[in-house]
Amino acid sequence: MQAGVPLLTDLLTKRSRRRRTEQGGVKLWPVYVWSLSFLKPYIGLLLLFIAVMIVLSISELVIPKFIQYFIDTLLPERDFQTFYLSIAALAGMVAVILVMHMLYNLLQRHLQEKAGRDLQLSIFRHLRKLGFAYYEQNPVGQTLSFLNTEVGALQNLYRQSFPWMIHEIMFSVIAVTVMVITSPQLSVVVLPCFLIYYLFGPTLERKASVAGKIMSQNRVEENRKSYESVSALAELRASAAEAWDTALYLDKVRIYNASMIRTYWFAFWRGTNRRLTYQLGAIAIFIYGYYLLQHDRLSVGAFVAFLLYYFTAMHRLTAVVTNITEQKVQMYQAERLYRFVQTAPQVDEAAQPLPLPQVRGDIRFENVSFSYGQAKPVLKEFDLTIRAGERVALVGTSGNGKSTALKLIGRFYDPQEGRILLDGIPVEKLSFASLRQSLGYVFQETYMFGTTILGNIRFGNPEASDEQVRAAARMAYAHDFIMQLPDGYDTVVGERGVKLSGGQKQRIAIARMFIRNPAVVLLDEATSALDNASEAEVQKAFDTLLPGRTVIAVAHRLSTVKDFDKIAVIENGRIAELGTYDELSHAGGVFSQLIRGQEQAKESV
Repeated sequence: MQAGVPLLTDLLTKRSRRRRTEQGGVKLWPVYVWSLSFLKPYIGLLLLFIAVMIVLSISELVIPKFIQYFIDTLLPERDFQTFYLSIAALAGMVAVILVMHMLYNLLQRHLQEKAGRDLQLSIFRHLRKLGFAYYEQNPVGQTLSFLNTEVGALQNLYRQSFPWMIHEIMFSVIAVTVMVITSPQLSVVVLPCFLIYYLFGPTLERKASVAGKIMSQNRVEENRKSYESVSALAELRASAAEAWDTALYLDKVRIYNASMIRTYWFAFWRGTNRRLTYQLGAIAIFIYGYYLLQHDRLSVGAFVAFLLYYFTAMHRLTAVVTNITEQKVQMYQAERLYRFVQTAPQVDEAAQPLPLPQVRGDIRFENVSFSYGQAKPVLKEFDLTIRAGERVALVGTSGNGKSTALKLIGRFYDPQEGRILLDGIPVEKLSFASLRQSLGYVFQETYMFGTTILGNIRFGNPEASDEQVRAAARMAYAHDFIMQLPDGYDTVVGERGVKLSGGQKQRIAIARMFIRNPAVVLLDEATSALDNASEAEVQKAFDTLLPGRTVIAVAHRLSTVKDFDKIAVIENGRIAELGTYDELSHAGGVFSQLIRGQEQAKESV
């Protein structure tokens, strides 16, 4: 006997280990609690919803009892007065059921929409909190999946799975109780049928759950590949690589379809097991029920009522197991969301930010060192002082930290060592809003929203009037080309500004800066992707925008920074040279080599 105990323990341990392996070691309970936490603000509605479900379940279960009363009492007695009263009572009960169903649906809609909305807002707000490191390390397709597939699956928990499960459990408990009261003997007979289902059912449910998890993961991969293929459409066509990309996409589709078929296969056997137990239970009820009827130990009405209760309860109880499995699949999807919201932002806002008075624009880098993750440091002991109103250019070969320096000013990242000060205040002690409202970025590729030109310029200051928007466009030398468009300022620019040229988009970006009126302007190779004509137009706009502001520009074309107050040459993460254009061009150092390299490139063209 004692020897058998370790054997049994070992068997249970192996089974538990196998289940953990099948489920990928994921603890779903914390995910489930987190998912349901979005219902907490509406606990009053939830309690009312549960009360309605209890009344509805009892009301629905009265119908079989009425059938029993009708068969056993009303038919033999032929008392029409009692019959009419019973029908009136039944009509009243049907009315109660209809009202309860209406309240059930109404409360369910309110709960599901409120919780679903709060979930989506929570995910969206967390997306806003995360630093730029997250977006640079995670593909856009995965992020979009959060706002579509995963969020949709979790919203389905509020819409169907959770309220339906509560209703079915309540109904089943009451139904089984009434079954036992109606006929304890038949209840004992059908008990093995429940046991047969629960002997094989959970195994099939678990396998279906694991298959559903794999299917969910494969669907995410397919969605990601779809996004990638659509985003790279121009490159694929230019390289005649459509067939290659189609083969990759079809591979993802085949994997997803195979996992879907496997999931449906287990779902089929799950349904077969359920139907088999139904039929076995029904056969047992008919055989033993016939015996009880023949020996007057059960009335016909009680037999019919019990049969109705059995089919209803069996359907609901087995469906609860299936529902739990479906919720597990939803939790596998929600688990990715759960881990996502647990991701701490790499850049935190100060708990008690310091006030930022009228911004002058003094910026100082003090012994700043920074690296992306575990990679080689991009900036090393970087020191640079920029006085208010100065125009400073950062130049150097690619990968030396020029653009990184601009990102650190706006706290897209925080340095591992050293600090950055704005008007003598460390930037990490300022609120994100006050810091970033004082800065104006113009990137190499300006993002355009799929709205009108008016709306895209107003993005710089949502409170600006139409006249202020037009004035900003004039100062940015954008007004003339805007008026030549079919609808002028009301022209919709298309997704990411597809209807505009690079130079036009940059002038709209500069118009945003005028309307935003920042004290500090940060230019990240703002003209490097433009042709000469477009660059000349944008440069005229810069000549209007930049005077009187602190300007830090990452420059690829060195000719664009001739008039800057200082040029900082960055090499190996440090400032190798610092001076004016004339000073550095005649110094014979790194800057001189960069100039010669660009001149030789022009001559070769």
